Amino acid sequence: MSSTLPDHYAVLHVPRSATQQEIARAYRFLMRTHHPDLGSGEAVPAELQRIMQAFFVLRDPERRRAYDQESARSAADAHAAGRNTGDPRNVPVRLVRHPDPPLRVTPVRSESGPWA
Repeated sequence: MSSTLPDHYAVLHVPRSATQQEIARAYRFLMRTHHPDLGSGEAVPAELQRIMQAFFVLRDPERRRAYDQESARSAADAHAAGRNTGDPRNVPVRLVRHPDPPLRVTPVRSESGPWA
């Protein structure tokens, strides 16, 4: 598998703890939504391919187990290397102070009215 694995759970909009039935239900719903003959919008072939690939991996317990192990290993490697893993809690924060005081906005046309 590649170093940046696609998040198949996010593609199907299911949690990692989803059952096989929930995964199949999400797949059917998304295929109905995105299919050019059934859905109301335009089909995007790349999106359909992502949905089918995610279902192909997650529907089989062995492939799903291997994917979960590889994604956990990939996340651990990324964390050890200091890369952002997509978790907003892992993003480094840098506080910057602005040297100028904030601007005060006053009305342009008149000094009376709801803004004065």
